[in-house]
Amino acid sequence: MNFETVRYEDHESVRTIELNRPEALNAFSNQLFDDLTEAFLQSTADSSVKVVILTGAGRAFSAGADLQEMGRARSKPKHGLDGLLEAILEFPKPLIIAVNGLGVGIGATICGLADFCFMAEEARLRCPFSALGLTAEVGSTYTFPQLMGRQRASWFLMAAEWMSGEECARAGLVLEAVPLARLMDTVNEKARVLAGLPLASLEKTKSLIVAPHKAQLRATIAAENKGLADLMGSPGNVEALAAFREKRQPDFSGI
Repeated sequence: MNFETVRYEDHESVRTIELNRPEALNAFSNQLFDDLTEAFLQSTADSSVKVVILTGAGRAFSAGADLQEMGRARSKPKHGLDGLLEAILEFPKPLIIAVNGLGVGIGATICGLADFCFMAEEARLRCPFSALGLTAEVGSTYTFPQLMGRQRASWFLMAAEWMSGEECARAGLVLEAVPLARLMDTVNEKARVLAGLPLASLEKTKSLIVAPHKAQLRATIAAENKGLADLMGSPGNVEALAAFREKRQPDFSGI
């Protein structure tokens, strides 16, 4: 089954959803937000699906928000980021993320919403929010400290530096880092283990694990969204976007 920017295929009870904008490094356009949301909603409703794997086509997992589209979108999205996050928060089945290449912005922070995350050793993640004059999103200011500890998470979210697959595994952001050539074999093997178990048991256990965190996650996402709105158009953000479009280093001196 294919959407415009997402494709998926089923193997027995495992559905693999692939972000499919390789020419744009799978950056999140409005269309990609909507297509991925629909893929999660359909996977929730499909009783034949017991496990979902999310990965990216090409050399990137996701380069984050599509900055080329920012402020220039032709139409308002049906679901957008908020709809996608709600679909993931309410997704009752095991979700495995396979980070096959670089992940930036939401391409990194979405990992905090997975039940299990695996990463190619060659892949890298970056949270560039401070470098864009913005703040973090997708609930990462809650999920990352839970996974990595407060100091590691704070550095990763504030410093805008890259982390390799091995560094992410050591920090606890991902369960395991393996060579790219073995990534999907490893993830599919793990998915088959889960898919061989009763779905009702998987769903109940997941619900018990995530239920205590849902209200805090929603509150965190709302606070992050307000922070993003407050900082959008700030001097640091304006300079960062101008530098991006002009293909130069930003100058934050005096800001």
